[in-house]
Amino acid sequence: MTRRRALAAAIAAALCIGASADPSERLQDPGKEARARHLFQQFRCLVCQNESIDDSDADLAHELRQIVRQQVAAGRSDDQIRAFLVDRYGEFILLKPRLSIGNAVLWLTPVLILVAGGAFFALRARKPTRFEATLTLDEELRLRALDRDDRLGAVPPQDRPGSILE
Repeated sequence: MTRRRALAAAIAAALCIGASADPSERLQDPGKEARARHLFQQFRCLVCQNESIDDSDADLAHELRQIVRQQVAAGRSDDQIRAFLVDRYGEFILLKPRLSIGNAVLWLTPVLILVAGGAFFALRARKPTRFEATLTLDEELRLRALDRDDRLGAVPPQDRPGSILE
């Protein structure tokens, strides 16, 4: 029962929002007004940026709604109206941008960067890092002497009597 009430409240709210427009701005022909309202849902409010011009109360959205209504009244097609607004405001005005090479690059670049970074780290993790430091002859002799002393259980140099560290 609560779902029905919620649905009824949502429908009533939608009708109230649709009725909030100034009646003098509406087109006389209900078919053209419905077409204009359908177009309103396709264009982004450039002020709000996440709402359609139908949902926005911004002054620019109001002006855009007037432009769309004028274009519909003039008999222009939906494609012509879309082209007019895109030419005037750029492709950003479309809530659902067209599929193009530029948009594909824009959307796929972050994914490609993540994949490339993951592949780089995966390859680096497979191959252990090797540090090959070359020792001088004197360092190598001292290292061998220390290794030999450790194996024989010799006393470290700092613990030897007469050591420099005393």
